[in-house]
Amino acid sequence: MSLLKNKRRISLRQLKYGNSETRVAVTILFFVICSWNAPAQENILFRVACWNTENLFDTHHDSLKNDYEFLPNAMRHWNYNRYKKKLSDIARVITAIGEWNAPALIGLCEVENDTVLRDLTHRSPLQELDYRYVMTDSPDLRGIDVALLYQRDLFKLLSSRSISIPVSRQHRPTRDLLHVNGLLLTGDTLDVFVCHLPSRSGGAKESEPYRLHAAQILRTEVDSVLHTRLHPQVIIMGDFNDYPNNKSIRKILEAEAPPIRSDSLDIATHPVTSPSSLSPLKLYHLLARKAKTANFGSYKYHGEWGLLDHLIVSGTLLNTSSNFFTHEEKAKVCQLPFLLTYDKRYGGKEPFRTYKGMKYQGGFSDHLPIYTDFELIPY
Repeated sequence: MSLLKNKRRISLRQLKYGNSETRVAVTILFFVICSWNAPAQENILFRVACWNTENLFDTHHDSLKNDYEFLPNAMRHWNYNRYKKKLSDIARVITAIGEWNAPALIGLCEVENDTVLRDLTHRSPLQELDYRYVMTDSPDLRGIDVALLYQRDLFKLLSSRSISIPVSRQHRPTRDLLHVNGLLLTGDTLDVFVCHLPSRSGGAKESEPYRLHAAQILRTEVDSVLHTRLHPQVIIMGDFNDYPNNKSIRKILEAEAPPIRSDSLDIATHPVTSPSSLSPLKLYHLLARKAKTANFGSYKYHGEWGLLDHLIVSGTLLNTSSNFFTHEEKAKVCQLPFLLTYDKRYGGKEPFRTYKGMKYQGGFSDHLPIYTDFELIPY
């Protein structure tokens, strides 16, 4: 009976579609119609953010590190409840930065160790976004490091490494640079550098050699990527403790605002990048042009806003004809209202800090986050 039924199915199929040549033609027609009706591949919003979280310490002492001020019995009275609030606040900010979608990549500065990153990604509201992370383990005297959070469905981690800043009599121990390499949905690789250059402690001029030393090492590492990748795509982000016109940015990294077309209608507010002037081996600062305007920045010092946090990209990432690109108009300082508070001394607004001096305020950070949006066209 089974054999008869099978023969009947074959005969019915032949009656419906005809001979083999007809069936091939019908199949081809079917795929052609499907391709006509198939929705076009939607571009993906790929948001990249960076934030100095201002002393994300746990409540335990790390051996050989000077983290004593962030212990429960120290003058700051840093305790478990304050630590948990800090984690929840950071999670809230990251979620708000993403708006409808979680940021694909987030560079973090001033994170103490693996414990705080694990707590942030697995024991705070951020656990719902399923981030993974990589971080450095630096010789910094206070024990703070940098990290990168990433969404695995948008960025497949290939490798990560810490780049140490050699210590000498002239250069004190500082944070390592973090170099992360991953695969995008375009099929191309993306190299990300997260940095936290030496602070201005002791004075901007006196401490500048430390930052120039670290910036030169960064420059060497970035040049290595730019000259070995067939299609170099590089993002540099972090707290440089320098402004866009300082030597570490302007002379060593040679990062400047993207070139603009002479026919741009409004260069100040809507600059149009000049593709013919872009160099794939050059670095471009996405916020440098905006940083020249008054009251613009990610950090406020003595009543003046300035940009200590930077987003720098290689020329290939400004090419709008590629499958992964951004534009300087997309780069912004995140000024969510709850991140700001009234500046009682100088007027206007200032970042709502966790501590102001030794006084606990319960705010977020002394820095504002920065971010930019890339357009990603999957292969």
